[in-house]
Amino acid sequence: MEKKRKIINDPVFGFINIPNDFIYKIIQHPFLQRLNRIRQLGLAPFVYPGAQHTRFHHSIGAMFLMDEALKTLKEKGHDISKEETDAALVAILLHDIGHGPFSHVLEHALVTNVHHETISLLLMEQMNREWQGRLQMAIDIFTDTYSKRFLHRLVSGQLDVDRLDYLRRDSFFTGVVEGNIGSARIIKMLDVKEDKLVVESKGIYSIENFLMSRRLMYWQVYLHKTAVAAEKMMINTLRRAKELSMMGEKLFASPALSYFLSQESTRADFENNGEALRHFVNLDDNDIWSALKVWTSHSDTVLSVLSDGMVNRKLFKIDIREEKVDEEKVAARIAAYTKRFNITAREAAYFLSSDILTTDMYNEEDDSIDIVYKSGEVKDISKASDMLNIELLSKKVQKYYFTYLRD
Repeated sequence: MEKKRKIINDPVFGFINIPNDFIYKIIQHPFLQRLNRIRQLGLAPFVYPGAQHTRFHHSIGAMFLMDEALKTLKEKGHDISKEETDAALVAILLHDIGHGPFSHVLEHALVTNVHHETISLLLMEQMNREWQGRLQMAIDIFTDTYSKRFLHRLVSGQLDVDRLDYLRRDSFFTGVVEGNIGSARIIKMLDVKEDKLVVESKGIYSIENFLMSRRLMYWQVYLHKTAVAAEKMMINTLRRAKELSMMGEKLFASPALSYFLSQESTRADFENNGEALRHFVNLDDNDIWSALKVWTSHSDTVLSVLSDGMVNRKLFKIDIREEKVDEEKVAARIAAYTKRFNITAREAAYFLSSDILTTDMYNEEDDSIDIVYKSGEVKDISKASDMLNIELLSKKVQKYYFTYLRD
């Protein structure tokens, strides 16, 4: 009997075909299904209520684009075997499995010593052991140790399918139309030259649009000032909860959240201690929101005020500025909170945050986007483009912020 085809109806790309049973089993694995419970844009729904899509959504979309990219390269005569195709699809499907709830919030508050890329790799290695080594080629592509290095560039690079999906997807769900890039055209323009991913010269305008769209999405969505304020408030809330928990306070929390609140987990804990990894894969957005709702009535003033602010959208106010905030202004705020809530200056410091926001949309030194001409000549996009904006994108943009509890 012919096996029934599995198809996913995606709001961005339409019907996505799951190519075979092996890929379907990967999608069904609990590590990937967990991403159904983690929103792609963390706290951005405070600004864009439609941004409810998940990291699972994104992983499926990136898999689709990877499949399209590999088909394009095969049509142009490049030798990519079925095993390599499956491995590349697995690598992109699993590239985000190490993300925790609210992504970078977690890395600044709970799991502070281990990056999500490291956790992704550890989870992939665990799956590889479960499947008797069948994921090894996918891991090699993910870690850039596979011989055909252009496959890794499709997973992680300046023009990877990860970015091609999240810009389209995040644009769609936020309604920020500036991020709606021509991903299909970019993929059709891809080629490989000397084991490097290149773009045919007739696709140069699509690349210019991609880089500009990415810049606009960063400042309008990913680094939107209200989203930044919410993120800093969440970080301070979880830091306070962790401080209380490590002092012996028994806070309401799921077993997974409680584990990370009560100790500092190191990379060694994740590598050598199955308990840390086991608790991590049980941690998702629901653990955090459930705890926050209960913490709103906690006896600790700092924790209850911050939790109530998160649950009921009474977010920090934020000032974006060209220079660092004056220390006297910070001290005045702390003094006001100390008096208002009858707490110590150290506790009052949880009600504010100041730091730097930086971004550079394109850095040739990191990983260039190369344009190939019919003559065979290859130029970096910053040299090939006649837009001054590409040069500007290479410059690091730096802004200071000061975010604090409203009066």
